Amino acid sequence: MAQASPAWRDAPAAGAHLGSALAWRTGKRYSSAMTGATKTTRIDPAGAEAGDTQPPVFDAAFRATLEQLFRWRRDVRHFRTDAIPETEIDALIRIAALAPSVGHSQPWRFVKVVSAERRAAVRDNFERANADALADYADERARLYASLKLAGLDQAPVHLAVFLDPETDLGEGLGAKTMPETLAYSVVGAVNTLWLAARARGIGMGWVSILDPDAVTRDLDLPATWRLIGYLCIGYPAEESELPELHRKGWQERVDVAPFIFER
Repeated sequence: MAQASPAWRDAPAAGAHLGSALAWRTGKRYSSAMTGATKTTRIDPAGAEAGDTQPPVFDAAFRATLEQLFRWRRDVRHFRTDAIPETEIDALIRIAALAPSVGHSQPWRFVKVVSAERRAAVRDNFERANADALADYADERARLYASLKLAGLDQAPVHLAVFLDPETDLGEGLGAKTMPETLAYSVVGAVNTLWLAARARGIGMGWVSILDPDAVTRDLDLPATWRLIGYLCIGYPAEESELPELHRKGWQERVDVAPFIFER
């Protein structure tokens, strides 16, 4: 049965509105994986409307389109192999860096994994971790687990590893003393922001969590203090659905959120 196309794919005006809403002036920080040196620079606000100091108005049509974006943001595991321009990936990373961070620490580090040898090392890492995970299940559950496609490592044209740098000096520890884990939460927020921005451009993303994170850090030759938050496969989806794949494949249905809401 043919699937209905989400309305946001046919709504360039709404997409432009979304892009305008995200075009806030901010800063970025980048690191050298070889030296550990850091540099802070300002993002050129070119493209933003001159003198645009008023927040945009998010009307009912925009909110409806935004909800569709949330619904169609899926964990993609089946990719086309079509290349994605590097400028597109850089644009998505810049949008991801608009995410909030505790103390404005901006502790995310984005690593483009382009080396065939390093990608192969990550693939081997996944195979080992996946075999170990499979051993936790038995009978029908094990058969179902084995049938699931749990990574897009072979087809996705873009591999992006996102790390936390817990030793960042930005923010000077503001807000993280009592809950240091908020640094990692900040990076998760950036990953989710990137995910939504990619989906709004018709690009899919899959988050590979069946990995030994320390091995990934070593295989990518990154500082040992960095902590892997997400290994992301990015590309154009080979198939699309509003329902999560694990729901469609019978692993776990989406449940209503009501039982998870409490009052005190």
